[in-house]
Amino acid sequence: MATTDQGSAAAAILYAFVANFAIALAKTWAALLTGSGSLLAEAIHSYADSGNQVLLYLGMRQARKPADREHPLGYGKLTYFWAFVVALLLFSVGGLFSVYEGVHKLQHPEPLNAAWVGLSVLAVAIVLETLSLLGCLREIGKIRGAKSLKYWLVHTRNAELVVVLGEDVAAIIGLLLAFVFLGLSATTGEPAFDAVGSIAIGIVLVTVSVFIARRIRSLLVGRSAEPELVTLIDEIIATDAATVKLLNCITLQFGADVMLAAKILFDPDLTVNELVARINALEVRIKQHVPSVRWCFIEPDITD
Repeated sequence: MATTDQGSAAAAILYAFVANFAIALAKTWAALLTGSGSLLAEAIHSYADSGNQVLLYLGMRQARKPADREHPLGYGKLTYFWAFVVALLLFSVGGLFSVYEGVHKLQHPEPLNAAWVGLSVLAVAIVLETLSLLGCLREIGKIRGAKSLKYWLVHTRNAELVVVLGEDVAAIIGLLLAFVFLGLSATTGEPAFDAVGSIAIGIVLVTVSVFIARRIRSLLVGRSAEPELVTLIDEIIATDAATVKLLNCITLQFGADVMLAAKILFDPDLTVNELVARINALEVRIKQHVPSVRWCFIEPDITD
């Protein structure tokens, strides 16, 4: 399951990077030609998104480093760190810059040139970003199964896909806003519409970045495995022939991997050697059914 999640995230990141970088170059050219603040804000946004994809991929690669003495549970949480950095960049480089550019254009309005060029670039960008979003949704679909997208978004521990989805949605909304306000500015001859569009784009980016940061924060602090996995683990332990009662079970997500610690009341008639053999067999069974469980610590006890 972990391998599938990472493969889907890597594919979604690749879709987003290719689309964003190509769009960024086109937006930059159009912004310089037209003098549009909305287009400039969108260009900066696309460059920021391209850099964000690089950071997300870097986080995925670093998270695969093997555990060592100073990091006995590995580097899985690095994916959350880089995802949080991406949220901060989306907030600052994307959102705040767009608002600043809009306010600046309101205070110092400039006439637009060849607005049709900007509108054409935005139209193409909307198509490319939509393809990127569809690619992301397709990769999410591979791992969410029958679960609704809303349920997956609330409960998933896959930080990379959450970030890519948020960026793609923000990009499409921003492009639509830029297209509408640039069109209004070109139609009416009033550059203030273009400036307002830049501010609106900034507000969208700030809102999305706050949402992403809130989702990643819980993973950085420490969050259990997904509810379905926790339920499955509990069932495996409870139905084991040697288990009398599951006293306590704790899971903790580390990137694509899960740590499990459980206190179990075992059959008191078991000898020490039999108990050890039962615990080892139970750990193997858990890892077979839940491959994302990388560390498994089971403690026999009579009370929690």
